[in-house]
Amino acid sequence: MQIAGREREQENRLAQASAIQKARRKFLRRFPGGFRDETYLAWERDYKWEAHTEWETALNKQEMNRLMARGQWTELAGRAVKIESGRSLLFSFEKMALRDAVRETDGARIFARGLYQLLHDDAPLEQRFDAWIEAVARLPRKQTRVLTWPLVTVFGFIAQPKTHIFLKPNTTREAARKIGLPFSYVSRPNWETYNGYLRLAAEVRRLIRDMRPRDMIDIQSFLWVQGSDEYA
Repeated sequence: MQIAGREREQENRLAQASAIQKARRKFLRRFPGGFRDETYLAWERDYKWEAHTEWETALNKQEMNRLMARGQWTELAGRAVKIESGRSLLFSFEKMALRDAVRETDGARIFARGLYQLLHDDAPLEQRFDAWIEAVARLPRKQTRVLTWPLVTVFGFIAQPKTHIFLKPNTTREAARKIGLPFSYVSRPNWETYNGYLRLAAEVRRLIRDMRPRDMIDIQSFLWVQGSDEYA
């Protein structure tokens, strides 16, 4: 039994190595220069990094504190919405739902406080992420729901791309399947799924460390190339 178990483990390792090599080849066929490739920068990285640098100017910790101290909730939420709106991250229905949810003061206040806690509170990430989910769930809903995986992960990703990663469920699940890594997914946003995604991202980063990924933007982009129909 022990020998059979070791053989299965060896087979799994070989299958994993083969899958990640196939994923690397796919990425490098499209972007021969890897994460420094000019086309990669133009298609996948630059617009995400530009959103981050814009956030660093418009909504850094000090600026968020200043706006909240003055009760400028709609201004803070509006800046966050504006930074994301110019990028092809959220679906159009999610963009519209979020704009509707934070248009009035009450929704903007819930959004701003929850986002600040996620990004800057001292509590463990699990507690901060759970609180953020609760905040998004409480946002006013007019037509379309706001509690989606892309919406709850996009702002952490923009603000802190060394820590947070953006989740497009279908593409990420397909990428994990192709690479042969576990990813236990539940459709309603929750910490267990997000933590599993962070572990997946960390393992991918380890497996492709020689490609020198800089942050979660590169890891998310690598996974996107594996799972998206755009790169079929």
